[in-house]
Amino acid sequence: MSASFVDRVVLHVAGGDGGNGCASVHREKFKPLGGPDGGNGGRGGDVVLEVDPQVTTLLEHHRRPHRHAGSGGFGMGSHRSGAEGADLVIGVPDGTVVRSAKGELLADMVGAGTRFTVAAGGRGGLGNAALASPRRKAPGFALLGEPGEVRDVVLELKTLADVALVGFPSAGKSSLVAALSAARPKIADYPFTTLVPNLGVVEAGDVRFTVADVPGLIPGASEGRGLGLEFLRHVERCVALVHVLDGATLETDRDPVGDLEAIEAELAAYRVDDGTVPLQDRPRLIVINKADVPDAREMAEIVRADLESRGAPVFVVSAVSRAGLRELGFAMAELVSAARAAAPEAVPTRVVITPPAVDDSGFTVTREEYGDELTGGVRFRVRGGKPRRWVRQTDFTNDEAVGYLADRLARLGVEDELFRAGATPGAEVVIGDEDDAVVFDWEPTMVAGAEVLGQRGSDLRLEDRSRPTRAAKREQERERRAAKAAARGELEAERLAGRWTADDPGADDALDARAGARAGAQADDLDGAAGR
Repeated sequence: MSASFVDRVVLHVAGGDGGNGCASVHREKFKPLGGPDGGNGGRGGDVVLEVDPQVTTLLEHHRRPHRHAGSGGFGMGSHRSGAEGADLVIGVPDGTVVRSAKGELLADMVGAGTRFTVAAGGRGGLGNAALASPRRKAPGFALLGEPGEVRDVVLELKTLADVALVGFPSAGKSSLVAALSAARPKIADYPFTTLVPNLGVVEAGDVRFTVADVPGLIPGASEGRGLGLEFLRHVERCVALVHVLDGATLETDRDPVGDLEAIEAELAAYRVDDGTVPLQDRPRLIVINKADVPDAREMAEIVRADLESRGAPVFVVSAVSRAGLRELGFAMAELVSAARAAAPEAVPTRVVITPPAVDDSGFTVTREEYGDELTGGVRFRVRGGKPRRWVRQTDFTNDEAVGYLADRLARLGVEDELFRAGATPGAEVVIGDEDDAVVFDWEPTMVAGAEVLGQRGSDLRLEDRSRPTRAAKREQERERRAAKAAARGELEAERLAGRWTADDPGADDALDARAGARAGAQADDLDGAAGR
């Protein structure tokens, strides 16, 4: 491959990190209670790919595969917000396909000015001034900025041409491009002279179209032999194919019919993207080149009928004497015109915004079992955009910030879902996926009476059917008194046996402990009966 042409690169991109918010208190003479005045952090910059007509190769990205957008500035006091990070705009050639590291299609960039955000920048953290509320008038913390998105993408360049010339090495494809257009590709008398696709603009009547000279194919090209696999992708965007056959080959084991069958087999074996017409099903022409050589003219007469029986027009041309090029140019223009007429009308891309469902809580809680019987256990994983973002924004060295995170998760309903999933205090809870998860032991948030009351007009205490009745409460009190009397009897028996004296200061504590244990056990039995 030429050192100045690269059509496939792996790009490592990272969006800018968001700036941290500022925790500050306004200080001014004669104003001891100035209040919070910390500013917000700036947003991180995005990494954007944009089609640039001046860029024709991915060589620059091959030399500089790591790209990072600017990070946002930190917030400051006096309500000063941090500066936003600068976006990084990367120019790519027209016809670039963007794929993920797993091969998923992310964007097909066709047309000058087409843009695609490949890595988004992180949000800036809120300062304590933005976090102030009637309940939290002077927050002593601020939110951290989110890290920018980091990902690896594969850029593939697919040449935008109307007609592709395919054939064995040294079949004369570059000579035809030079004879039909003003392009001047490298031409020599040895195989694999062409190492990069060459484009030429051809005019036939009032039709103007582009012709691409695809580097020579050989049997096995679709599996990686020779240069075929690297350049077959440039044929995908062409609407018509032209088989260029060497009529004056010096190899005794080759002939135009065999060359055509070999190239057709490689085109059929090449897998194109979904929704794209297979290469073997596209309109095609057959050209027998080098008609200026007497042996080529004789070979053309021998194989012409056999080639025409395959359903494609056959042209005998010479790139040197220019014989037959006019007829070939008009035939290619006819195929291009028919393809353009059959193509659907271009419709501007509409931006579709899909709001979340009404019953979408924004997170999920799943119960997971891990490990074996000895080292394993049960944990609960919380997934969702908001919980994951809130965890990334929390400064875990600040207790107040951790409490604020707990309040936000409780308001979102995470604790209720954990209860429903069977979580108990001290259970292992994981927020996020494996790569950026935060693990902690869950302790439910304590609520006061106001929270128990529920919504206005309702009282959860009245709706609780498992509350003990008045008779059950009386029975429970009698059980407690009986348990205390029994405990006193045991202590008295121990005193008479000489184990301790009545003046022992620990006797009352032991009495209370034994009575409490008995009463607790009986109360649990009573509550269970009331619940049933």
